[in-house]
Amino acid sequence: MRKFFMLIAWECHYELGLKVMGKHDGFPSVGMLAQAKELALRRGAWFRSLNRVERAIVDLTLQCVDCVKSVKLAKLLTAIMGKLEFAMESTIERLVRTIGVSLAGKISCVAAGWGNVSAKRWASDLSFASFLVAMHLSSSFGRHLTG
Repeated sequence: MRKFFMLIAWECHYELGLKVMGKHDGFPSVGMLAQAKELALRRGAWFRSLNRVERAIVDLTLQCVDCVKSVKLAKLLTAIMGKLEFAMESTIERLVRTIGVSLAGKISCVAAGWGNVSAKRWASDLSFASFLVAMHLSSSFGRHLTG
């Protein structure tokens, strides 16, 4: 569902300030940063969402660095990639993240209270959250048509 699934690994390594020394530690490569830039350029989010300094940081990283070893640079790149991810997120993905996940959590709590043991997993199921958003949108659309 998310186009920047590689950023999850990026954030996991550097949100806690862990320093990565080698290329083979499971850390996303500079090549993944280049792919993210290319996707942002294609979707028009590169110039729309990033200022000149942020674009320069990414461009210089791509030109001068083979493997990110600096914690400060990694944190900057993580923040920049987060801005790009938010800018490229579709309306449906945003609705699933905001409305669908909260509805799934509420329904999961109610069903678990009724004794359904598998209901606890519903709260983290993105497919269920997407279904709930689709049902919410279709019922809103139907109310709009009928008056």
